[in-house]
Amino acid sequence: MPSRAIVLIPTYNEAGSILGLLRGILAQAPEIEALVIDDASPDGTADLVEAERARRPRIHLLPRPGKLGLGSAYLAGFRYGLEHGYPRIVTMDGDGSHDPAHLPSLLRGLDDHDLVIGSRYVPGGGIANWSWQRRWLSRFANAYTRLLLQLPIRDCTSGYRSYRSEVLGKVDPFAMRASGYSFLEEMAWRVHRAGLRIAEVPILFLDRNAGRSKINRSEIGKAAWHVLRTAARSRRRAARPGRASKGTAP
Repeated sequence: MPSRAIVLIPTYNEAGSILGLLRGILAQAPEIEALVIDDASPDGTADLVEAERARRPRIHLLPRPGKLGLGSAYLAGFRYGLEHGYPRIVTMDGDGSHDPAHLPSLLRGLDDHDLVIGSRYVPGGGIANWSWQRRWLSRFANAYTRLLLQLPIRDCTSGYRSYRSEVLGKVDPFAMRASGYSFLEEMAWRVHRAGLRIAEVPILFLDRNAGRSKINRSEIGKAAWHVLRTAARSRRRAARPGRASKGTAP
């Protein structure tokens, strides 16, 4: 029997897309469940999820008292997944840009990998309905992250990922400094530095079908600065006498 999996979905004002997304997730396989981590959305996202949860027991809700950020939402979801014994943990966006139809390939990839990334930038992957400016910014952000953190990954910023739960114990995400979108980049770096196996599977990324994007210039700047600081800390650590080997988690 396939092992259970839980899909973590951080939300803030996703009332227009969350129910369709949840239904699409549950339709993929009976062993897949979903956890919505809602940051007190004023548009009633949590209320919609609570009503749906009453009809579909594979849906779970973790309400939070305010807008606490993407990184802390992932950590809350990781903690929930570990405490409830899910062997496979998936993260995805709540705005409809990540198609649930890709879930089976993300989960199959865990048969022989520790982290599987849904990638826009491997053969078969792509992006729909983005302007050339957004495409350029995404390409630049990924090249910047790959170069500084020396990652063998094409899509370092994708939030559509699956993890074996034991990976979280090896890389200790709860000690991370990242709080926003840079959380994704640092997680990939920690998994790679720990010598664990990473794969990418192609996805088609769809622009959000409702609501407004949470990414702004300030968030982009913070992520770029965090990647730079992470790279600098890594190089300083590597230069110290008696440093840990590459196969040791930071």
